[in-house]
Amino acid sequence: MLDLVVTGGTAVLPSGAQAADIGVVGGKIAAIGAPGSLQPAGAARIVDASDQIVMPGGVDPHIHCSMPIPFPGRNEDLLSAPPEQVSRAALHGGTTTLLDFAQCPPDQPLQQSIELRQREWAGACYCDYGFHLLLHGKPSQGVLAALPEAIQDGHASVKMFTTDIRPNRQGRMVQFGDIWEVLQILAAKGGIAAIHAEDNDIVMHMYEKLIREDRVGFENMAEVHNTLSEDLSFNRVIRLAENVEGAALYMVHVSAATGAAAIARSRAQGFPIYGETLHQYLLYTAEDYKRAGGQMYHTYPSLKFAKDQEALWAATGHGAIQAIATDEVCCPLQVKLQGRRIDDTTGGNSGVEPRLSLMYTHMVVQPCRFCRARLVECGAHHGALSAKGSVGGRLGCRHRAPRPTRPEGVAQGGSARDRLHAVGRPRSRRLAEHDDPARQNRGRQRRVPCEPERRSVSTTQDRRRHSRTPGALTA
Repeated sequence: MLDLVVTGGTAVLPSGAQAADIGVVGGKIAAIGAPGSLQPAGAARIVDASDQIVMPGGVDPHIHCSMPIPFPGRNEDLLSAPPEQVSRAALHGGTTTLLDFAQCPPDQPLQQSIELRQREWAGACYCDYGFHLLLHGKPSQGVLAALPEAIQDGHASVKMFTTDIRPNRQGRMVQFGDIWEVLQILAAKGGIAAIHAEDNDIVMHMYEKLIREDRVGFENMAEVHNTLSEDLSFNRVIRLAENVEGAALYMVHVSAATGAAAIARSRAQGFPIYGETLHQYLLYTAEDYKRAGGQMYHTYPSLKFAKDQEALWAATGHGAIQAIATDEVCCPLQVKLQGRRIDDTTGGNSGVEPRLSLMYTHMVVQPCRFCRARLVECGAHHGALSAKGSVGGRLGCRHRAPRPTRPEGVAQGGSARDRLHAVGRPRSRRLAEHDDPARQNRGRQRRVPCEPERRSVSTTQDRRRHSRTPGALTA
């Protein structure tokens, strides 16, 4: 007997979208059958999905919970919303896996940093979650020495910045020599580097220039975090990684045509590199900074221009863009609007709930490709999940969505785009072998608030070295 049957819907499967029933046992997909074929077997629960699309739940590979938010004129920082609030909003929007960051300062043992972050999330999240390791500044030898074991334990992705982003927030940037050393460690252990790439010299020069010229309004942000910066930094990081045998890159926050082009050139040569953009970049441009409350559209790097937006959309089709994230920094609108200058405007956005609906509304032609590239693959690159949407995959990672209409809980009372920040509380590795579903369980955690007795889900993962040969992407 099945625990659950989802019947009557159009199921998005690895082979394509088709009418099918989904049978579940023990939280995993046990059977996929023709419409009406599974009900005679009996089920403890039957869900009628008529006139709906049944698809894998979303993966948001880039969020920031309980993150310090600088407040102009105050010495202390605010904190973005905690895992409980953000995960609840994610589930309302069909996202069932979140990837946050474990801050790993150089003066603290790496394992201690991981455990501190885990304690903040344990028992406080309604959905699956995992962490990237975030290195900043000058990594100590102790941190570098501990990286191989952390990767083996499941923390397969390490994020680094090539810029401090703002002149008043020093200490984020990792020097290229240290990035080179981390790449070698990751390559040896089958990990992947997640890079926020901007040219720090260009960015800081433009801050100085605009401040000198008294053009400090946030509407000038695209002059600071500009397309040249993305061009120079992306190509430098890529050339560095291409010279490390076995290395792989995940480029976060791709915002410009120059960044997408750099990724496409490297992929054409067979290098395992993946691009992540944000729904912000796909739906807004620097012109939106001029609108009332224009700060709400901002994240780092800045919004760019119409030609960059066109290039990003094209890159979701030709493969340079593999994932669409949110850079979630959930906070009240008044906090998002607090800064007015190029050097104090808050980044990130409250987009974890509407992301899936927005992307489906704006981009779906083939539901199967949408689910693979926007929902499943972005988690697979970080070794974060199981094979969603296939027999043996988790039902908890499936989401019933109505056929394209106005997104529920997002577009009511205005356009879906313009409601991204109107929140106070949530309601509403490569190519080929890197995407092997057998590798996708490492480091995943699942917790339910108020039920501390539930144990985290973690499975052993194949740690074979990645092939550099490009191949077909798998769901």
